[in-house]
Parts: sequence; C-alpha cells; structure tokens
Amino acid sequence: MKSLFSIVVILTAVVYGSGQPGPRQVNQTSSSGAQAPTVAKPLPKADDDCGCEAKTPSDALAVVNGIKITPKEVDESIKSQIDELEKQVIQARKHELDLEINTRLLEAEAKKQGITSSTLLERNVVSKVKRATDEEAAAFYEQVKAQVQQPYKDVKESIINYLTNQRQQAEADKLANSLRSSYPVKVFVEAPTPPAKPEDGARVFASVNGENITSAKIEEDLLPFIFNIQMEVYKLRKSALDLRINDSLLEKEAQNRKITTKALLDAEVGGKIKKITEADARDFYEKNKDKINGDYAQYKDKIINYLGQLEEQKAEGVFADMLRKTAKIEVYLKEPVPPVLSISTDDRPSRGKVDAPVTIIEFTDYQCPSCGALHPIVEQLVGEYPPEKLRLVVRDFPLDRHENAFKAAEASEAAREQGKYWEYIDILFRNQNALGVDKLKEYAGQIGLDRGKFDAALDSGKYAELVKRDLNDGSRLGIDSTPTVFINGRKFTGEKTHDSLKATIDSLLKDSEKKAGS
Repeated sequence: MKSLFSIVVILTAVVYGSGQPGPRQVNQTSSSGAQAPTVAKPLPKADDDCGCEAKTPSDALAVVNGIKITPKEVDESIKSQIDELEKQVIQARKHELDLEINTRLLEAEAKKQGITSSTLLERNVVSKVKRATDEEAAAFYEQVKAQVQQPYKDVKESIINYLTNQRQQAEADKLANSLRSSYPVKVFVEAPTPPAKPEDGARVFASVNGENITSAKIEEDLLPFIFNIQMEVYKLRKSALDLRINDSLLEKEAQNRKITTKALLDAEVGGKIKKITEADARDFYEKNKDKINGDYAQYKDKIINYLGQLEEQKAEGVFADMLRKTAKIEVYLKEPVPPVLSISTDDRPSRGKVDAPVTIIEFTDYQCPSCGALHPIVEQLVGEYPPEKLRLVVRDFPLDRHENAFKAAEASEAAREQGKYWEYIDILFRNQNALGVDKLKEYAGQIGLDRGKFDAALDSGKYAELVKRDLNDGSRLGIDSTPTVFINGRKFTGEKTHDSLKATIDSLLKDSEKKAGS
C-alpha cells in the first residue's frame, strides 16, 4: 500500500534523480515576486563533512594494556564504508530539501482545489497506474534472478511493488513538473550543509510561495535518518575495534611466548576447530534451501567452506575472550544516543494515562513474526506497572512484503471502533498465517463484534486513511522494519526482551521521581 510520504519521495526522486536541469532551476531564474531574503552562504566545511558523526575521543577509541588504539587505526579498515555512509547523508540533505519543496507544493495545490494532498495524489498518480501483474513480476524475476538469489515466492510482492512504483514514477514526474512550473519556487543553496552552531539553523535554503525553508527544518526532518547512519558507523567501528583489540592481545601473547601470531593460533586454536562434515553441510542446506537459489551439489563446497570459517572464528573468539579476562581494556567508543522525536499519539489505541511519565510507542505489523513475539512481552510489561506510570500506544506499520498486513491493520481499527481492539489483536498475533479478509471477519465474530458493522467498515476501506497516516509518520521517523519501539520519544535500540525493556522503563521512572522530588 503506497503512502503519501512514499509518493512525495517518488516525486522528488523522479525530478532530480537524473541530475538533469528541472523546473526548480527554471523557477529559480524566471519566477517573479518580492526580493529574496538575505540568505547565509554555505558554511566553509570540508567537502566530505556530513555533520553526521557522533563525537568520539580524538586520541583513542580504546586502551589495551596501556597501549592506545586510535580512531585512525580502526577507521583505515572501514574507510570506504564510512565514506559511503557520509555520502548518503550529504545526498539526503539535498534530497530532503527537494522533498520539503514538493510537499509544500502538493499542499498548496490541494488547498487551491479544496481537497487533501492524499486525494490530489490519488487522482493524479495512484488512480492512473495499474498494479503490476504476477506474470509481469515473474518475467522480471527471470531477468534478475541471478542477482536476487532468492526464490520467486519470497520476492514476488517486492517485485510487484517495484514495478508498480516505476509506473507511478512516470505519473509523478508529470505532476511534479507541473507543480514546479505553476508556483514560485526559489532555491538559494544548491548543496545544503549542516549547521556548525545553533544560530546557523536560521539559514534559508529555499522558499515556496514566499514561505522559507530553513536549515533547522531540514535537520529536524533528518534526525531519524542521521541517527540511523550514526548507528551504522558505530557498528562498523565497534566491529573493527573488537578485531583490533583481539589482534593486539594476540600479538602481545605471541611476543610473550616468543612465537609468531600464526604459530600461537595454530597451537591454541588449530586443534579446537570442529571439522565440517558433509552431514553438517546437508543439514545447513535443508534448513536454508528456501533462500538458496540452486541444488545441494552446486553449493556443497561453498557451504562447507562457509561453515568452516564460522567454526574458525568461533574458536578464535573463545581464545580471544580468554586473553581479555587477564588484560586491562578500556573502551571509549560510545553508542550514539537516539534523538528525542516528536511522535503523535492522537486517536491511536492506547493503555495507561496520557500524563504517565513513561510512554511506549510501538509501530507494528500483524503479519510480522517479530511483532508477534514482542506482543506478549509488552502485554506483560503493561500489567506490571500502574496506568499512571506507564502508557502504551500502538501505531500501524504494515510492511509491503506482508500481503495481508494492511487489511489486518484496517480490521484492528474496525474492532477498536467497537471497543475491542486489544482482544482483536490478540487473535491476529495468534493467527499470523491466516489473515485473509474472510478470516479477519471470522475473528470479529469470535469476540462478539457486530459483524454487519465490522464487515462494512472492512469492505469499504473506512480506516485505510488512518493506517496510511501511521505509515506516513513512520516513514518520516526512519522506520523500515517492525517492530520499532520508542520510549519517551527515543528509539529503543537494545534487545527487545522483557528484562531490557523493563530496565529502561525503571530507569526513566527513577529519573522522573528524582525530578519530582527536587
């Protein structure tokens, strides 16, 4: 199901994806109107400065037995990956400015016609495009299956959505060009840069109908994306740092024994590596054959080699852990702290008081197995705290690859209309493999809902716009998987276990009590 946000992104990608001059450049030189406001020039930053780095100590990421491991030592092995991530942020800042311009143009045109932006897009983009067929998807799969390396049944929905998107892009192109040539758009900075200090947030990057788009607005919209990039950089650095620490410990131990590191590993690890048998390879293949595009004979040697590497890494890890126990290791690399985001909870299913000091917001998909596994954990947590302490809010984020998820989300809203949302989603999570429309209606009868009213709401798509709203908001928050959990506006990045979630809740409650007592 295509969201408003997704289509606005298509509008932006189509107009600027090719790098060719578009309506924005034309409008910048030809639009008439008031004198442009004074605009700050881009700050004199390095070409590759994306403003996305989480701050780390400049001299050391870790100290192992008194020896420093510097950022330069760690980053040299992952420089290309970090450079690519930084480029993504630089491109995203430009993309976000274009997206903001297109969004405002859509709103202006919708207001002019007396309709909503969603209706405008429905009429001018969605309604003009036919969904790609199974036959078209199968034909496309045959062209790309060597690169995909997944069975057709696992990627069919994604291919159908991709092909449909391509058609929507053609229509979005027409709409975007039309809007860009119909309204005064002025762009003052071709390559937006991050603010070096708070006051730089007032820099004006563009204007639409005389309304300014500032650096602060772009940075606010990019908060979720930049945090995700920071997390990717952190994970790369942590992995590289762990390897460097292990190497340092191995080198030191080898020096102590007056042998080479290879000889050390041969002595301590070589005899402890499990030999991979053909039975092991066959077992691995049988468990993963749905994801392997080929027969066992074709992949046997690769599987044996892969499993052998895993066993070697496992044995080396055990030895490295032993060395770590007797070493003095100080690690200064810190995981980036998620930003506090403003997330609407209006007209969403919730439990607990609105003014509770801790609020959990979960974006969920009723066909997602991980969401199903989290559901009883969240239910348990809600039962462990009084409603004045903990509030739970659920928002929908049905993934495209789950063909029944969107309709299931609509059904949950139809159940909420009759006051039995929580009872209904319990059934959905228990029956994730049976969420067709007929089953959704059957479940409504099982909990005593008015079937006539429920069926009418489901068949009419009464709650489709509400689900789309959640999808739009989730996309803007950088959500691309489910379940995604926010606690007091911060994305929860730990293991979604009862103990880890409870620890975070308890810590926030303790902080709240301290503030109340001060």
